[in-house]
Amino acid sequence: MTHGLSRAARGLTVLAAALASLAVLGGCTSVSPVTPAAPRTAFTDDARPTAGLIRVVPGDRAEDVPADARFEVRVPHGTLERVDVTETQDGGERPLAGRITPDGHTWRPTAPGPLGLAARYAVDVVARDVSGHRAARHTTFTTYVPEHRFIGYFTPEPHSTVGTGMIVSLGFNRPITDRAAVERAVRVTSDPPAEIAAHWFGPTRLDFRPRTYWKPGTEVSLALRLRDVRGGEGVYGSQDKTVTFTVGRSQVSTVDAARHSMEVVRDGRSMATLPITAGGPGNATYNGRMVISEKFDVTRMNGGTVGFGGEYDISDVPHAMRLTASGTFLHGNYWARPGAFGTLNTSHGCIGLRDTQGGSASSPAGWFYDASLIGDVVEVVHSGERTVAPDNGLGGWNMSWEEWRAGSALGD
Repeated sequence: MTHGLSRAARGLTVLAAALASLAVLGGCTSVSPVTPAAPRTAFTDDARPTAGLIRVVPGDRAEDVPADARFEVRVPHGTLERVDVTETQDGGERPLAGRITPDGHTWRPTAPGPLGLAARYAVDVVARDVSGHRAARHTTFTTYVPEHRFIGYFTPEPHSTVGTGMIVSLGFNRPITDRAAVERAVRVTSDPPAEIAAHWFGPTRLDFRPRTYWKPGTEVSLALRLRDVRGGEGVYGSQDKTVTFTVGRSQVSTVDAARHSMEVVRDGRSMATLPITAGGPGNATYNGRMVISEKFDVTRMNGGTVGFGGEYDISDVPHAMRLTASGTFLHGNYWARPGAFGTLNTSHGCIGLRDTQGGSASSPAGWFYDASLIGDVVEVVHSGERTVAPDNGLGGWNMSWEEWRAGSALGD
């Protein structure tokens, strides 16, 4: 299944909660498969009124938004439960304070005044309709950048703790034609030292990764020395900033699509083998190594946004973790029959774990969500689909080291 609009869950849960849940999941042993059920489509149309409940202005993925543009979140026929807004500007990130009106229908920024220039805003909303059904929406927009300047939006977040498969990725707001100059001005280093190389995916994306996964405990530094660096004809950088992040424990999960199972290995030790349902006939899940890039405690998944028309529109998918930019997720599933997990592949390409509506911390999906970090690797094997493209999400681990280094603008 693929993802349309979502609610970001930025906090990472402590390891103790994950370990406490192992007893429920059978610890390091396989969870016994349930009785097979008749094949069915895992994702059904969701006709509840929550599908179009939440309205955000400016619109999703809007670019060059003027600083004086109207900014609000509205739920005309329901109640806002939570609105979180994050502003990223010049490499720094901060929450933007706002207030929900007494009737619960509208959210607006607390402080009057213009939006920041050359900034990115991420808006995460949870609301309930008049019947009490929960819905979520995640949107982003960027504000105007002066024509003679370029900036790079990067991942992961500063000061975050990530998995050993994290790839540093920069997306530029303007095409870069002088790639060598820009690459020289961006430096990724680590302690302990690792061999790190850059790879360009087209004119607006520059990624960095080590030869092999990061060692647990590594401190990584990203230095952006782009101010006044020429990126193209008449276009110069505006950032001069250093940010850091920390690599946590190692966790690699292997999804065997043919066996309908996922083994979770942490620091070399098998923690659990969980029954899953993967992509069904005609919609097989990508093979290859993917990296968790976002986590959402609840999200809307809408087939219409990714080419599946009205095949599904589910407004409250729990425990969702993004694996590709094109919409592959590993998420909780409460609508498939229990017999599907461990026996059938029935989704539109996503990987489903058993869950309850609203999400349960003691379900397989809840346990895995709490046990996972952004930057953890999920590898899919024995699927009928091709290997995921290296630029689809943080898929660079599917390239050999020689292929990766060949994508640098600086050569050897």
